[in-house]
Amino acid sequence: MFEEAKPAVRPGTRGTADPVKGLLHRHRTLCERAVDPLEIAAGLEAHGITDRTAARFRHRDVFSLAEELYARVPHGGEAAAGAAGEAFAPESASPAQSARPAHRTGTRRLADWMVLTLLPGAVASLTLAGLEHTAGQGHLAVGLAGSLALTGTLAACLRRGPLRAEGRTVPAAGLWVHWLLAYLVCGDGLLDALVTGGPDGPWPATTTPLTALACAVAPAAWCAHLFSVRSRRRLAESHGLADFTAGARPLLLALVALYAGALTALATAANLVFDEDGAPAAIVALGTLFLLARLLTVHGFPHAAATGLAAASAVEVLACASVLAGRFPGCDQLAVPVTHAVQAWGPASVPALACGAAALGLLVHAAVALSRASAHT
Repeated sequence: MFEEAKPAVRPGTRGTADPVKGLLHRHRTLCERAVDPLEIAAGLEAHGITDRTAARFRHRDVFSLAEELYARVPHGGEAAAGAAGEAFAPESASPAQSARPAHRTGTRRLADWMVLTLLPGAVASLTLAGLEHTAGQGHLAVGLAGSLALTGTLAACLRRGPLRAEGRTVPAAGLWVHWLLAYLVCGDGLLDALVTGGPDGPWPATTTPLTALACAVAPAAWCAHLFSVRSRRRLAESHGLADFTAGARPLLLALVALYAGALTALATAANLVFDEDGAPAAIVALGTLFLLARLLTVHGFPHAAATGLAAASAVEVLACASVLAGRFPGCDQLAVPVTHAVQAWGPASVPALACGAAALGLLVHAAVALSRASAHT
């Protein structure tokens, strides 16, 4: 944990006409590389400098302190690059004309990833419809082709757009994600068979929840994009760190609630379309867990995200293991909690509780971590 930075010389003592000079010397690299004062403010906050610390440097908050640091650092390299660009730029090109191609490119990229986020849901729905109308080798072929196509579209969504977190992920997180998805498809049937004394053969599996989650990639990407854009805008308009936090935290909670509502509607619609009696609570809990884990990863907190995913996976593994352990002599009590939960609320209650608790923990952490300015640079 970073401690609040202290000025090299206390303001007001002899020889301290410039209290910011020592701070500028310690953070010169940050100030020289920053493209605007907001980036300096976020960097200072990451080093433990708060608005109270800024007051010791005769500034009302970290933002005004960052503005002075940015103004006092020479940006000769950027100025030279700008002069060279003007020298080789066509004389007829106006700022408005130069902005048009960039605007068109940005709009095209936004449209591309918005369409891309719809593909996983479309592929999953078509695959599930094909599985219901095929049998034998055709059934197997449709399943394999759909799995490969769904994997490819999901990977493309995670490599582009607001869900992109290249170089920030924890390798173990992928293992927990695959386990949670596998349990979503096969876990309820397995746990129900274990509680009733089985399994005596293959247990049932359902792909409808997976289809609902695939369709929820689009609202997840849109919520992540909206959170990023609104947070940066809030950062530009804020007058202090407390002001930014006061706006960023309700925004995060509202978007998570919006996503949970959208996923609930998708899960209910999937059950109606494919005539299945699924448990929306488990789907919503897992989807919300995935969203929060990805937001934390994108904004620089991958280890916290991996911890939440691992915790949910561990609870699901222990639930199945406890039922099996209860079959040994003298170990009957180990299976009692899970057995009672399955008999009272159904096998879907286990993943709902596991993922819901993990998502709640990540939400509390995200409300603190993602409301800091340094998470949005």
